[in-house]
Amino acid sequence: MYLVISVFIIIVCVLLTLIVLVQNSKGGGLASNFASSNQVMGVRKTADFLEKATWTLAVSLLVLSLLAAFALPRENSEGPRSAIQEKIDNTKDESQTPAFPVGQEQQETEEPVVPK
Repeated sequence: MYLVISVFIIIVCVLLTLIVLVQNSKGGGLASNFASSNQVMGVRKTADFLEKATWTLAVSLLVLSLLAAFALPRENSEGPRSAIQEKIDNTKDESQTPAFPVGQEQQETEEPVVPK
């Protein structure tokens, strides 16, 4: 499902790029040189269609992006684990370490260490 949505996102991005490049700029620029030739074919209706197509593609890109976020494959808890998590799981519990034997001199003066 995620792969299908990703393909649709790429298609929408390419179409959106092409539609934006086809539109005339509002400030004139290079498009002002070709303004007289565009008047023959009815530029106003073409501009309306391109603007509606731009908004439609932009909204569909937003919706597809949200769908892709929800369809994103999640990791299983049994899948590969990080190295940090493995180190945490493999550390020894400090309360389980045995007490080292001490010499007779120290036994008389100190209390024996008993693990909890």
